[in-house]
Amino acid sequence: MPKAPVHRPSAGAFLLPEKGQLRRSLPGPWADSTPGGNSRILSAGTQGVDKYRYDNRSDQWRKRRGAQRARARLLGSIPKRLVLVTLVAMAAFATQFIMQHSDGAPDLHVSNWIGRTPAPIVGVASVIDGDTIEIHGRRIRFNGIDAPESAQQCDDAKGFRYRCGAKAAAALEGFLAASRPVTCTFVAWDRYNRFVSDCRRADGASVAAWMVEHGQALDWPKYSQSAYAAQQAKAEAAKVGVWVGKFQAPWEWRARPVDNVLPAVSQPRGVMSRQQVAQTYSCQPRRKCSQISSCDEAQWYLGNCPWGGKLDRDGDGVACETLC
Repeated sequence: MPKAPVHRPSAGAFLLPEKGQLRRSLPGPWADSTPGGNSRILSAGTQGVDKYRYDNRSDQWRKRRGAQRARARLLGSIPKRLVLVTLVAMAAFATQFIMQHSDGAPDLHVSNWIGRTPAPIVGVASVIDGDTIEIHGRRIRFNGIDAPESAQQCDDAKGFRYRCGAKAAAALEGFLAASRPVTCTFVAWDRYNRFVSDCRRADGASVAAWMVEHGQALDWPKYSQSAYAAQQAKAEAAKVGVWVGKFQAPWEWRARPVDNVLPAVSQPRGVMSRQQVAQTYSCQPRRKCSQISSCDEAQWYLGNCPWGGKLDRDGDGVACETLC
């Protein structure tokens, strides 16, 4: 009578024992380290192994849940008042840091804290004034210098008044025309959403440095950290540009009171003084530059009306520059 074939497990296979069979040790995950643990599992056969697996997983789940609850209790034990005080202290520290460093940096704008740094702007520039140009429709403000405003006047060597702001703009236009295009590298956004940058001609010459060195602009320590102090000292010694006579720093000229014009000592009959004319102005209705007849009127709206800032697009303190 032929013998029945013997089925042998392949290498690495593990056969669960039938109910009632005993084995002293089980390999791998089936091992039970407790006394008699393996015997108890095997005595129940396959059902015992399944029950052991279920109990083991339940125990692991309970341990994880216990750890999560412990962390939650730890966080819950921190007083909410302490969390609030910590957040307030952090905000106060950040505010103090900004205020301490704001004098040495461009005017703060939310875009300077978030967002990507814009790529350099390259192109042929249109001159707005001595420190502002426009390329591809974007207003660009030179970093670290301040030129006389378009309506600003200075005294020459003989004490005669001349429009130093217009002269600075003309000097800038001639300088840029000698080597085009201009490349402006981003520094920051200012409060007027202008692209504050360091600009250079095609030949690499610094626009800001040239303007200061030739007396057409001033080094602005508030924003430049005195980067152009050497060029300014050279211009002052050579008495070129505004240094030939007397002038008021552009930032001081912008800060002057708008209504500081005194009435004339003798006024022809029937002619109103500037102050009398100003009394006829009103913020209602809102006006555009095309609806304004004089520079004095435009400046009054700029200083007295909530919408007056719209008349000063480049933020130089002069409203409706076509009139001024």
